[in-house]
Amino acid sequence: MPELPEVESARAVIERAGLKREIVGVDDTDAYVCRPHRPGQIRDALLGRSLVAANRRGKSMWCDTGDDGPALGIHLGMSGKIVIAGPDGSETDGGDYWEGGRRPGDYRWSRFALTFADGGRLMLVDPRRLGRVRLDPPVEVLGPDAATVTPAQFRAALGFGTAPVKARLLDQHALAGIGNLLADQILWSARVNPARPVDRLAAPDVDRLLRATRRAVRTAIGQGGVHTLEVIPFRVAGGHCPRDGAPMTKSTVGGRTSWWCSREQAA
Repeated sequence: MPELPEVESARAVIERAGLKREIVGVDDTDAYVCRPHRPGQIRDALLGRSLVAANRRGKSMWCDTGDDGPALGIHLGMSGKIVIAGPDGSETDGGDYWEGGRRPGDYRWSRFALTFADGGRLMLVDPRRLGRVRLDPPVEVLGPDAATVTPAQFRAALGFGTAPVKARLLDQHALAGIGNLLADQILWSARVNPARPVDRLAAPDVDRLLRATRRAVRTAIGQGGVHTLEVIPFRVAGGHCPRDGAPMTKSTVGGRTSWWCSREQAA
């Protein structure tokens, strides 16, 4: 599933190729992807406007449409990507979750699209139909963004309750942007067991987790996604920790499949 780094890549695509282009057409006919809006409601709100800024907090992305215009929220879901097609058929896209032999111009899985006055298009292409498009998404309910979280915000996010630390890292209301793979990388890098309750984290543990979060997010953005992170290829049956060679352990923590080093992340 796309996590913060993949969504940041999609946001950058919109910023690079989708802003300040007049919208003359909107395909919002997929009522499931565009819920709770009726077909035509998003179109009526956007026609004649332009996207003026592309924003992101955690895994949520939205575009401003001017001072008096609504925000256009786009959530990639598990397999969505942004494709911007130029009038000449050229493409600018963010993410490669579904490419699998797709030829340029194959937009059979386009679930939502903007058509610009110059003939170009911006599309949410999503074969599994798990993305979401809506006006004025409630991003204010999200916690601080994992890419820019301050030490005080990070300590506050981990500083209450008794939840397993992995479950807290995955809680988008506490800290926005961390998904399952990113959480395993952060915990592995910090040498913290994913099931440790947050009230049993010492100050040095929290400091290591913050450094690991910053490093993992920065590396994944720079290298093209969470799949490039160091421990991810070893989250498999028979896998061994790339740091000390100990067997990797698998279990369910916070409702998610989790992997950790049996030696350095022992409970």
